[in-house]
Amino acid sequence: MASDLNVTVKHLTRVEGHGNIYFNAKAGKVEKVLWEVDEAPRFFEAMVRGKSYSYLSHITSRICGICSIGHSLASLKATEAAMGVRISEQTELLRRLALHGENLQSHSLHVGYLAAPDLFGAPSVVPMVKTHLDAVGKIVAVHRLANRLSDVTCGRTTHPITLTVGGFTKVPSEEDLLFAKKECEKNIEVTRSLAKDILTVKDKIPDFKRETEFIALKNDKHYAFYDGKIASTDGGVFPVSDYLKVTNEYFAPQSTAKYAKHKRASYMASALSRFNLNYEQLTDGAKEVAEMFGLEPVCHNPYMNTIAQLVEIMHSLEDSIDLVDKVIGIGLEEEEFEVEVRPGRGVGAVEVPRGILFHDYTIDEVGNCVKANCIIPTNQNHGNIQKDMEAMAPTLVNMPEKDIELRLEMLVRAYDPCISCSTHYLKVNFI
Repeated sequence: MASDLNVTVKHLTRVEGHGNIYFNAKAGKVEKVLWEVDEAPRFFEAMVRGKSYSYLSHITSRICGICSIGHSLASLKATEAAMGVRISEQTELLRRLALHGENLQSHSLHVGYLAAPDLFGAPSVVPMVKTHLDAVGKIVAVHRLANRLSDVTCGRTTHPITLTVGGFTKVPSEEDLLFAKKECEKNIEVTRSLAKDILTVKDKIPDFKRETEFIALKNDKHYAFYDGKIASTDGGVFPVSDYLKVTNEYFAPQSTAKYAKHKRASYMASALSRFNLNYEQLTDGAKEVAEMFGLEPVCHNPYMNTIAQLVEIMHSLEDSIDLVDKVIGIGLEEEEFEVEVRPGRGVGAVEVPRGILFHDYTIDEVGNCVKANCIIPTNQNHGNIQKDMEAMAPTLVNMPEKDIELRLEMLVRAYDPCISCSTHYLKVNFI
């Protein structure tokens, strides 16, 4: 007869922010499984109200220390849409390159430092230095390159200072771009070798599938990070301006983060979502990494999101090389641009490491923000994490508690959640 189970994980480790897991079963029957977010709420939408359009991207980049470039770009795109600002081809190419820098930063952090210990049987990356030094060295190499690429395109590693409405306050030098290109070329083989290391522990990735909806930007011209329309694997393509009809945020009693849903009770926004919707636009090297792991669209195993991130590391390296060639090929130069202040509302969307990100601003006639809304990838994913846990729970009741704990922890970590960024709800009891 199955024993009673009581698994509680307070403040899950190797994720950003605070979240808790509860799993209870009695006589082999699941009574409760819950993903709880108890992080203190953020008030960035309130912080930007009354602020000049020129400050918005600098303020909102502080929403996240990992996705600061993505928040800056979503903010700039929303501001530019509101005021009718057009950017040059050079600016778009350099912004796409900047997103690759962030993507490489975050994915190498998650794949290498946060997820890999589970696969290699270590409590953290620190013991792996003794047991798998070569693999850790490859992770560090990719992360170091990512920091360098972010420095070159954004002026510093975190919280960009050169990205601005309409363009750049300082354009990267050709010398710096060519150096970054050379480093990307060197790290292609490093990433391929890292993928082979992770392939040796592929059997540690749980074989779990739950059919769900995947939502991401989609662009027929290139793998959609910077620009595209909202697309769903359940069907339908929507303009970015219709994001509220897709996200449909709602409150969950166990969470200080709002949840989201579209055609089903939940959906996933992630690297796996991008992979499922944009596979054909991946570089050849990225497709080779996917083939190593048997990863094909549409994949419904959320644990494979980590492998999708590994695929995107290779894509970001190869596409960065192409972007450097393109921007130098059109004649890299410091550009003059003027921004005319005018009132309006604009929505900006980019793909950040954890999924699709939305910024929505209303600008008044003097250029101040009077209303703002930000929808973060992780708050779009909380509901899907909960539904995954509910579907998985009955399969866990005959496992030891430690194994159940690990399986559920790995599930949450697979989403690579940025929990702090997602908390936008405060319950107030008026007395």
